Amino acid sequence: MSPLFRTRREAGQRLARQLLPLADRHRLVVLALPRGGVPVAAEIATELKVPFDVFVVRKLGVPGHEELAMGAVASGGVRVLNPEVIEPLGIPQAAIDLVAAKELKEIERREREYRGDRPLPALGGATVVLVDDGVATGSSMLAAVEAVRMYRPASVVVAAPVMSRDAIQMLRRAVDACVYLAAPEPFFGVAAWYADFEQVTDDEVRELLLIGGLQEREGNHAVRA
Repeated sequence: MSPLFRTRREAGQRLARQLLPLADRHRLVVLALPRGGVPVAAEIATELKVPFDVFVVRKLGVPGHEELAMGAVASGGVRVLNPEVIEPLGIPQAAIDLVAAKELKEIERREREYRGDRPLPALGGATVVLVDDGVATGSSMLAAVEAVRMYRPASVVVAAPVMSRDAIQMLRRAVDACVYLAAPEPFFGVAAWYADFEQVTDDEVRELLLIGGLQEREGNHAVRA
């Protein structure tokens, strides 16, 4: 097994080419799932010449085995649970609620950290592209999809360089399009498909969002001129 991508940025550049047909859509908005999805989304937004922002989602880890996802929560308080994990382990509702409350606080912290008082881009009637660096179980992305639907977009597209086949099958039932570069089997995990999978920091997220905002303002200025 060898990596499919060198870095998230390279993967984003390649994924952007797959998304070019969307460039003609009226009001296209790219939203990244932080932190790993942000460098990917930044490349897509640059190529498609559209704004991008973050949409915060947090995995709900099984108590004592946090690497195992029993669901996810997203901006707006949307919760998606995975009964295939919860039921066999007999995880009580109180434990789920405790983990969810903790992760919702982290969502609020990250939104303040990344966006401050700036609101989300207007999503009503827009084509929204939700981006991550990879999709394993799909629970986090599904939570994001369900939360974004609350804003009544015209359509929702999910995009990631690499996805598991199970996630693709699940997400296709929930979105208008599912765009990816590879769906290896067995999947192993997102990190396995990158040569460089260093953690993206909060500082990097803020920097990329700042650059994206500057590019958007310069583009708007050029149009007005």
